[in-house]
Amino acid sequence: DVYKRQLVGCILGAMVAGILGDKYGRRPVLILAAALFFISALGCTIPPSFKFLYSVRIIGGIGVGIASVLSPLYISEFSPPGIRGRLVALYQLSIVTGILLAYGSNWMLLNHSVHNDGLTGGSGFLYKIFVGEVWRSMFGMEMVPALLLLVLLLFVPESPRWLIQAGSSKSGKRILEKISGTEVAKVEFKEILFSLDQEKGKLRELFRPGLRTALMVAVGLSVFGQLTGINAVIYYGPEILKQAGIQFGNALQFQTILGIINLVFTILALLLIDRLGRRPLLIGGMAAVVLTLLLAGLLFLTDTPNGMLIVMVLGAYIACIAFSICAVIWVLTPEIFPNRVRGRAMSIAAFTNWGTNTVAAYLFPWYVASFGMHIGFFLSLIH
Repeated sequence: DVYKRQLVGCILGAMVAGILGDKYGRRPVLILAAALFFISALGCTIPPSFKFLYSVRIIGGIGVGIASVLSPLYISEFSPPGIRGRLVALYQLSIVTGILLAYGSNWMLLNHSVHNDGLTGGSGFLYKIFVGEVWRSMFGMEMVPALLLLVLLLFVPESPRWLIQAGSSKSGKRILEKISGTEVAKVEFKEILFSLDQEKGKLRELFRPGLRTALMVAVGLSVFGQLTGINAVIYYGPEILKQAGIQFGNALQFQTILGIINLVFTILALLLIDRLGRRPLLIGGMAAVVLTLLLAGLLFLTDTPNGMLIVMVLGAYIACIAFSICAVIWVLTPEIFPNRVRGRAMSIAAFTNWGTNTVAAYLFPWYVASFGMHIGFFLSLIH
């Protein structure tokens, strides 16, 4: 239920991120998101009540929603054209790295709690956080990357495209020259000025012919990317593995292995996305995702599902989806919109993404309890 509350915040953050980013710049709003991460992590570690816990999770979700819009946007506007795809894919790499670190830290903290539970004299504050109520330390670990992000953002420049759009042409051009060199910067600078002359930057432009098609692509990728079940596996992985006959502690261990697979295949996509192109990765990877979802559903149809075989199939599923839509969506979406409407377009795409994510997260436990785990995988297959 705590995860679901955070998803509500993600929707709110995604709704306002594009507007705030266009008005105040990418960097200041990202700094705000990092501060919200830290506040949420601290509050979740020492909540005086469940109501307070839910509130600070929503605050953290707002930060996630903001970052999910502005991080790939900032990277795409900051990157040299020749390696833009790979650099934007680093955003997805950072996500899967964070997921893996969360899996690993949760597993280690749980093991520490189990092995030290019941120690004589164990009643202090640290004992409570790291042993007696280990969920507190699991939330508290979020403060480390949040603080690191907040500090590092203080040393990065603003997006050169946003600076030019805001009237600081000299500053924007200077940053472009540092990134791409003088000659390439001249070309990029002219292209940005031309796009600013051509585009009015109004929300209604997204519904005109041409941009309307781009918006449909971005929204479609967001919706169907979530409905393929990736976040259901991430959020409810231990429960899925538990139904496969794997105990909770071992389930966290296997989920860490799935996180490693996610990281490895995201790196592979990162290396190939500019060479092979976005479309081949998307089509080929999603075809393999369909097969793995079918196999997972069939395995859960049996009375006694083979736990290790299910882990292997889920590993293949994670590999395929990490190599395809999870890597492509954040690279492709900012590329298909002009600079002046990119922030608003990214907000709509991210809002759709988190909205679908939230609906799926709320419905997954219900339809699994009502119809069985196999139905969950078959529904994801149909989508």
